[in-house]
Amino acid sequence: MERPAKQIRLGLSMAGHGYHHSAWLDPSVPPDGINDFGFYLNLAQVAERGLFDMVFLADFLTFTMIDIPKGVTGRTSRGSFEPVTLLSALSQLTKHVGLAATTSTTFGTPFHTARSFASLDLLSKGRAGWNVVTSFQDEEAENFGSSSILDKSTRYERAEEYVDVVLGLWDSLAPDAYVYDRASGYLFDPARVRTLNHVGKHFRVKGPLGTPRSVQGRPIIIQAGASEEGQELAARTADVVYSVQPRIEDAQRFYEGLKSRMAKYGRERDDMKIMPGLLPVIGATEQEARDRFRAMQKLIDPKVGLRYLSAIFGDLSDHDIDGPVPELRKDKPLATRAKLIHDLAKRNNWSIRQLYESTAIGNTHNTVVGTAEQVADVMQDWFLNGAADGFNLLPALSPTSVVEFVDQVVPILQARGLYRTAYTATTLRGHLGLSDPPTAHSD
Repeated sequence: MERPAKQIRLGLSMAGHGYHHSAWLDPSVPPDGINDFGFYLNLAQVAERGLFDMVFLADFLTFTMIDIPKGVTGRTSRGSFEPVTLLSALSQLTKHVGLAATTSTTFGTPFHTARSFASLDLLSKGRAGWNVVTSFQDEEAENFGSSSILDKSTRYERAEEYVDVVLGLWDSLAPDAYVYDRASGYLFDPARVRTLNHVGKHFRVKGPLGTPRSVQGRPIIIQAGASEEGQELAARTADVVYSVQPRIEDAQRFYEGLKSRMAKYGRERDDMKIMPGLLPVIGATEQEARDRFRAMQKLIDPKVGLRYLSAIFGDLSDHDIDGPVPELRKDKPLATRAKLIHDLAKRNNWSIRQLYESTAIGNTHNTVVGTAEQVADVMQDWFLNGAADGFNLLPALSPTSVVEFVDQVVPILQARGLYRTAYTATTLRGHLGLSDPPTAHSD
């Protein structure tokens, strides 16, 4: 088969013990890993050995203590590190892999976000990426002086302005602004510094940002919003989009729909890489993989499974978990993914138990259970047939699932000419094959 001109992009999500909500119960998973720097360093180094474009840290600004169902508190945790702090440390012990993290536009400030990621980018020599989220949990709002999250339209209106301000601040200094000219006495050239002077509905930011311009132009912008507002923001500003589609036909519709929005913002389709989540469960045979996945399902603590579903269905304690899935809760706004979960349950006629067993591992992402060849086949099919530019790897169990993927699936993709055999760039933008961003500075 003729080798494709483009190659698969890969990211690794380093969330918690893995995407399995009870992963820490598996003997192969270090239970203290989420609070151990060495755990994350190992994941980043394995990803780098696998020639991944980037590693990614999701973040929520809350430590959930809501005891629904009763007795669930203390049975699972997301982790304790502030992402940019952790990635800054990892930047000194990795050489190539990109470093991306979440920061919320609802609870942050543009200047602080711009400075944090510009600093990470400087420390890593051009490997930083910012995952833009608007947040959606009332529990997060309660840590920032409010009892409830802003309504969705306001959150996205704020996010639009927030991203524009950050982009403007990252463009404060021309690439040659720092002259270090001892003869003239000028450390930097004032004429090559741009003051933003932004005045908008949500923010007033003077600037400039004093961090030197990134060697990759600016940090990469990543988004994951599937709503109408989220897709418009992504079409205008995102370099990478993480998406949630369990079926190729859904992924193809999302891929084409989002890419088709870009032209009105003067962007080429290849200016954005769409990377659906992929959770592989690998076995020497397909039956072994299925047995492993079933064992993972049985490992899910029922209370944790019900806690996972409570966000979209409410407290299910008084329901028969082997009975039908109820309708979505009506007492609070729900994320786009809620309907996807409900549709999955109805389409497959799942019980409550079957629903959490099927979604509390892969979180409704594409879960591929099979041999390494079968996982590679699915990736190739999605990549070559307009469903993905790459994938965000979601390990069920960390670090076990990551090591298995790197050792077993990556060589197959390389043999097929679908994936790099060595890093050929030094920046995250270079890994992703993205063009240089525009600048407001004249030559």
